[in-house]
Parts: sequence; C-alpha cells; structure tokens
Amino acid sequence: MTASPRTDADPPRPRARSILREGRFVLLWCGTTASGLATWALPFVLGLAVLDRTLTAAGLGIVLATRTAGFLLAVPISGVLADRYPRRAVVFWAGLAAALATPFIALGLGRSVPLMAVAAAVVGAGQGACRPAFQALTAEVVDPGRRQQGNAAITLAVRVTTLVAPAGTALLAAVVDTWWLLVGTGTLWLAAALLPPRGLPAPAADVRRPRLLEEFGEGVREARRHPWFLAGLGALAAVIFTGYSATGVALPLVSRDRYGTEAVLAAALTAYTLGALAGALLVARWKPRAQGWTALAGLALYGFAPLGLLLPVHPVVVFTGYALAGLGIELFNVPWFTATQREVEPRLLARVSSLDFLVSYGLAPVGLAFLAPAIDAFGPRPVLAVCALVCFLAPAAAALVPGSRGFSRHERA
Repeated sequence: MTASPRTDADPPRPRARSILREGRFVLLWCGTTASGLATWALPFVLGLAVLDRTLTAAGLGIVLATRTAGFLLAVPISGVLADRYPRRAVVFWAGLAAALATPFIALGLGRSVPLMAVAAAVVGAGQGACRPAFQALTAEVVDPGRRQQGNAAITLAVRVTTLVAPAGTALLAAVVDTWWLLVGTGTLWLAAALLPPRGLPAPAADVRRPRLLEEFGEGVREARRHPWFLAGLGALAAVIFTGYSATGVALPLVSRDRYGTEAVLAAALTAYTLGALAGALLVARWKPRAQGWTALAGLALYGFAPLGLLLPVHPVVVFTGYALAGLGIELFNVPWFTATQREVEPRLLARVSSLDFLVSYGLAPVGLAFLAPAIDAFGPRPVLAVCALVCFLAPAAAALVPGSRGFSRHERA
C-alpha cells in the first residue's frame, strides 16, 4: 500500500475576508514569527556577549558554525519526516528541541564553548526542521486562493522583526543580563512549537517504508518535473552566493575604508529591510500575469547592491541599491513560495521545500568564505563587478526556461 497524496480538504474561502482575520492562520503566523525572531536573536545576543567579554570572537564563530551545521543536516531529514508524519507534529518536536537546547547555550556562556556549540547545533537542527514543515503546513492551513497573501503576511512579519528587534534587544540588554536574553530565545522557540494549528492528517503509511535517502530522492525527482523550479532555484543560489556574500563581506569593508564610518553599513542594511517591507506589502495584493518573470526580475534587482559598492559614489546611491535589493527579494520570495505550494504534489511538498532551503541556505556560508579571499586576491572592484553581473544574468537565464513565465509546468507555450 502506498502513501495517499494530501489534498486541500477545505473549499476556497471568500477572498474578501482578510487572511489576518482567520484564527488558524493567525496562530500559524504567530508561530512562524516566533521562530524567525528566535533565529535572528541568537547571533545578536551572542554578539552582545562578545561585547561584555563573556564570549570570545572565536567562540562566537564556533557556536554560529555549529548552528549552521545543525540546520543543514536537519533540513533534508525533516523534509522527509514532514511528508511522512503530520506537519504540525514535526513543527512541535523541532521547536521543542530548540527550546530545550537553548538554556544550555546560556549555561555554557563564560564556562564551556563546547557545551554552547553542541546546544547550538541542536537549536540549528530545530530551526532546519521547522522550515520545510512550516512551508508545507501553510499550504494546509491557507486555501489556494489566498496563499500569496498569507506568504506575504509571514514574510512581512519577519522583516518587521529584523527592523525593530535590534533596538528592542539593545534596550532589554540595558536591564536584563545576556543569560536571560538567551533563555528568552528559548521561550520564543517554545511558542513556535505550541502555537501553530493542526493541519491535515498524515498520509496512509506505506507497508514497506523506504529509507530516508530514498524518500528524499523522491522529492528531488518531483523537483525535476518542474523545470521552472530548478531554474529559479539555480538563479536564487547564484544570487545568494554572490550578492548576499557581497553584503556580508564587502559592505563592511567599503563602509569602513571608503566612507570612514560604520553608519553607512547600518543605513544600507536598514534600507534593505525597508525595501523588503515595501516588497512584501506590494506583492500581498499585486498578482501580475507573468508572475514568474516578474519574480525573476525582482530577484535580478539584487545586482544593484554590489553595483552600488563598485564605484566611489554618494552613500545615497548605496542605500538606494540596497533598498532595491530588498524590494526585489520579496517580489521573488512570495510568488516563489506560493508557486511551490501550488505546483508541487502535496505529499512531496516538504521534501521539495527542504531541497530549496538546503541549496539556498547551504550556499550562503560557502559564498561568504569564498568572497573574502577573492577580494584579497583580485581587489574589490573586479569581484563586485562579477557579483553584480551574476545577479543580473542568472535570473535572466532562468526566465528562458519553459514554465518560468508563470512558475507553472502547465502553462501554455
């Protein structure tokens, strides 16, 4: 007996009613927001620990590296588990694991970096397990006609968090010890575990349960059935490898060496977040006919970020480039997630989503590690020029692939 495919159990709801007035979606929205806030807060709080000398810079690097390793190891496994068992259950156990591991990071602070590293790996695994499960659970909770609005609301919450949370955390740090701030991130993970609503029941169990690797391979084969998905994922990976790395490595150097102040770094990142907020608000309502091409054009806007760092221009040009990059990344993200939820076979959705996160997030640290030596060897201008060129050309190449116009395998030629 084979696993039966998941189907959308609920009929489409009236589109006039706001998605934020639906109780089940609000619970899901709160859970995903809590997980995003906990994910963002950990490196920031650990940075505060470096400032008060309870953690060394080397220790910070080790802890964050193990968290990333835990994330990358958990993503493909959790994608299989979220297709095998109820998505809500995977979110619960992943969030609970991260919540229980976080206090051990606090216990190791100033005492044991190995303890912090092991606990951070568990937290990263919880984070990695949540991502594909949340993606698939969203498709179960939100009816097809409003998934773009729902995805936009979720990404909007993440962007608001990254904008206001630094000031809030800094204010809390003035009255609360770093130890308690770390424990607070564990509380956020507990909220992420408990708040989301139930989705659809798990599919019927297969008498001969295949191995995890075989099941993940089935997700890869499903992804290969959608040429637009592979092309878009390749373009996204190229932009992250180059444009995102330029943000992480080149922007601080340019801010310090060209402009002589860290204010340019802070303002550029703020402009990026404000642009992303504008993009999420825009795409929540706007549904262009050629949605895939519009999304890929938005992704190409990321090229203006490294392009603005290329020449000695006024800082406003840099800020504008980063605002465009933020706007474009949300013009891509929301339709991308919505199309994946629509086009991929429901019983394989978590596995395909895990492939998405594995490739995109997995290349981010590789790009960061590659760009710094490249700048040392060739200088910043050639490297930034290549980064900008890749950001412009990779989405353009993806737009030539069949199905990319509307992010659909079934669209007419």
